[in-house]
Amino acid sequence: MLKQGLELKQTQKLSPLQIQTIKLIELPTQELEQRIRKELEENPVLDESVAKESEESEDGPREVSLSDYKEDDSIPSYKLRVNNYGKDERPQYNTFSVKQSFTQSLMDQLGFRNLTEHQHSVAAFIIGSLDDDGYLRRDISSLVDDIAFRAGIETDEKEVTDMLHVIQEFEPAGVGARDLRECLLLQIRNMKHTPEVDNAEKILKDYFSEFTNKHFQKIMSRMGISESEMKAAMSKILKLNPSPGGQIDDSYNDQAQQIVPDFVLTLEDGELKLTMPRFSIPELRVNKKYANILLEAANSSEREKREAATFVKKKLDSAKWFVEAIKQRHNTLESTMKAIIDYQKEYFTDGDEAHLKPMVLKDIAEKTGFDISTISRVVNSKYIETPFGIYSLKYFFSEGLENQDGEEVSTREIKKALQECVDAEDKHRPLTDDQLVEEMNRRGYKVARRTIAKYRDQLNIPKARLRKEL
Repeated sequence: MLKQGLELKQTQKLSPLQIQTIKLIELPTQELEQRIRKELEENPVLDESVAKESEESEDGPREVSLSDYKEDDSIPSYKLRVNNYGKDERPQYNTFSVKQSFTQSLMDQLGFRNLTEHQHSVAAFIIGSLDDDGYLRRDISSLVDDIAFRAGIETDEKEVTDMLHVIQEFEPAGVGARDLRECLLLQIRNMKHTPEVDNAEKILKDYFSEFTNKHFQKIMSRMGISESEMKAAMSKILKLNPSPGGQIDDSYNDQAQQIVPDFVLTLEDGELKLTMPRFSIPELRVNKKYANILLEAANSSEREKREAATFVKKKLDSAKWFVEAIKQRHNTLESTMKAIIDYQKEYFTDGDEAHLKPMVLKDIAEKTGFDISTISRVVNSKYIETPFGIYSLKYFFSEGLENQDGEEVSTREIKKALQECVDAEDKHRPLTDDQLVEEMNRRGYKVARRTIAKYRDQLNIPKARLRKEL
């Protein structure tokens, strides 16, 4: 038997303003400016230029404020201006400056080589195939096929290999290597020949496996060298760069990028002062032609004029939501950052990592009254400039563990203590994970062996055997 009934469900639908605000909160300062520029281009109602009366022509188009004409039931008017950021029209940002990109540097060096157009094209493709750290992790045969398929260039393994050898002569030394051993050998062969350099080259060439596993006695025995000669050779090897791509700023992107702090924190007379980088948000204005459309349409029955007025009203609504979302973004970011500073006040006063308290998104959500998802959006891709450096907001969030006194301490503090234990150990007899547990216990931290192993991996600290030195 079929039954019919009514079911009432309550659903929450986000308003255009809420959707706009959520999208803007996620954007860091630099992307926000780009988003504003895009909105100015797409919405003819928005205009950032404010003409002065002295510069206006009697016959030319005049910039008209939306408050210049009366409200109508169907066509509301409003004047919007965001003035949270001060009067500066153009921002003066503190940024991480970047230099020439890694790829561009190699291409410039390629331009100085006497190559045919065909060879240049093959070499350029190889440069574009290098990984961020400067390595070529593609086998030559597949590269030959890829050059033919993607670039339409017929080549062979010999030519690709020859062009790779040309690239391997470029700066930084080691670029174009296919593995770590080749990378180090390329660098050591660029050095002036001395006994220690020759020994270092032989170790890398003939005993690389023994070297990486720190079997120093075996190497010394097979090469017939003394401990002092081994140390001298190792000193040369340890000065080599395993990631040659990292020597050039912005090596991880062909396009140079900047990090613009979204917040600036200063310490003035013992008081923490938070500011946000300033930029100009224009007053919402319309050109004379849009004002005329609205004014004429108010008492008109003509269909075309009413349709034009509807279009303008739609654009006005969009502009209103956009500028209001900008204001809400500013308030949300400011409230969240103030809550973080208040929570971590001891750390922000002296910059000592040991004073970083355990803090998760929920803690800040409770202080601000915002949803955890909102806090997550604020924290994502945002940076703060402090007296101690520029940090991602994510840096200040970490879980906590209890120490032997039952107090909760930040995992960051525990990692710092672990790093100090490793730094202070006798490198001839490095501490095992069990010994690190004992050492951490002596320092007042209750940690299990698996926790030590986990944090050691996160800190890129090798196992005890691989930390051993002569």
